[in-house]
Amino acid sequence: LIDIRDPGQTYSADDFRRDAIDAIAEAHEEGKIPFLVGGTGLYFRALRDGLSALPSADSGVRARLAAQAREQGWEALHARLAEIDPESAARIHANDPQRIQRALEVYQLTGQPMSRLLSIEERVALPNPVHTVIIEPRDRGRLHADIAARFRAMLGAGLLEEVSDLRRRCQLDANTVCMRAVGYRQAGEYLDGHCDYEQMVDRGIAATRQLARRQLTWLRGEGRATRFDCHGQALTGTVQATLERLLPDAP
Repeated sequence: LIDIRDPGQTYSADDFRRDAIDAIAEAHEEGKIPFLVGGTGLYFRALRDGLSALPSADSGVRARLAAQAREQGWEALHARLAEIDPESAARIHANDPQRIQRALEVYQLTGQPMSRLLSIEERVALPNPVHTVIIEPRDRGRLHADIAARFRAMLGAGLLEEVSDLRRRCQLDANTVCMRAVGYRQAGEYLDGHCDYEQMVDRGIAATRQLARRQLTWLRGEGRATRFDCHGQALTGTVQATLERLLPDAP
């Protein structure tokens, strides 16, 4: 599922689940075993466990919320969310506009907190067996060094040029969902003159650390999983041997 949407298009967890299920079926028809690889826990759980019955996105509601965010800031909208749905607000970071917007949108469309709707058991889990393998860092200092090196490498590989070209070619702005992604957001702030180069680098590294912290929190919540240290020796061979044990009938 790579290169299947234009940058300006939205792509929800429900969209991903439908596309992934189709791709899984296609792989099985070809006698292959599908691998889901990534670091977005919401999408993984949506595929494996199913989704609750939430309303579809409403462009009008989203536009109004985006306008309010431009006037008041996302922190103000997060505070509003805390009043109507404290459970969701506690789970969603104040710097996560996409999920703040979604939680407020659901409340405006249904009159009910999203946390309550999510608790209603109407999910249909993936019928296929799922083996979860987690490759995670155990050395926090080394992780932070890797994050800093990776962000600088992205800049060296043309991140600023990529963001500039995407914004021009696809008519994107700072409020477009993809432009709020870690790295893209900080590059956009620099291109718009809101910070200097070193500030952009520091912000990008800090935002990536925050993202990694959230991902590690999610990974700790995955009980049934085989875990490896991403900095461990002979990692590739060890993971391969484990997969062969988990999937003895693999072609």
